[in-house]
Amino acid sequence: RPNSVKEIIARRGRVLNAWCSIPDAYVAEAIAHQGFDSVTIDLQHGAIDYASAFHMLQAISASPACPMARVPWNEPGILMKLLDAGAYGIICPMVNTRQEAAAFVGACRYAPAGFRSYGPNRVVHYAGADYVQHANREILLLAQIESSEAIENLDAILSVPGLDGVYVGPGDLSLSMGAPPSMAPSDPRVLAAMKTVREKTAAKGLIAGVHTDGPATTLERYAEGFDLCSMQTDMRMLIDATRAAVAAVKGGAKT
Repeated sequence: RPNSVKEIIARRGRVLNAWCSIPDAYVAEAIAHQGFDSVTIDLQHGAIDYASAFHMLQAISASPACPMARVPWNEPGILMKLLDAGAYGIICPMVNTRQEAAAFVGACRYAPAGFRSYGPNRVVHYAGADYVQHANREILLLAQIESSEAIENLDAILSVPGLDGVYVGPGDLSLSMGAPPSMAPSDPRVLAAMKTVREKTAAKGLIAGVHTDGPATTLERYAEGFDLCSMQTDMRMLIDATRAAVAAVKGGAKT
């Protein structure tokens, strides 16, 4: 099975990514069928453990969306388990140096490109019996750039063989620069850093992804040159829609 996200970007398309923080396969299934190109399960800040992620990957796999995951940390064990469970893309948080990027890639690629252990349990049902032969090519790996240190080391990070691109975390990037955390930052220093990421990533022919706070910001980021954008989380969408519905009823009700 080819990686549909890589295919979209190869034809100069833009990828719209959903973000799941609710530990429920039913929610993930519903989100995956709404037209997103990919769906990321968040094990870092979402309320999701490996067992929940396993079932959520199964649910997403029944849709056209590419199943992805953000790991809690740059740790080989959880990286390999999520890949074996069927994640076709991995976002790794807080990658600040070339060494950390190389460790991330190494844990996700089979030898000789890396040191991933062999044991593709569920993923062969999604990707095909020949998964091992094409896994190094098809699995999408994005290192999360979200600190001043990572910006300083960006050239070195982008030089790591096997890395497909980077993913900007605007919240932590803002904090590291002394600005309020935001998915739609306005601080000139943060915006300049994001521009640097876009330009240097494009120059390397790699993928530039970013988190946003919704459709308006996503369209802005596409216009700026980002290849992949994530909108607000499933929980944020639920809260926003519920709040709007309650306000509409209470605001229109007669006292």
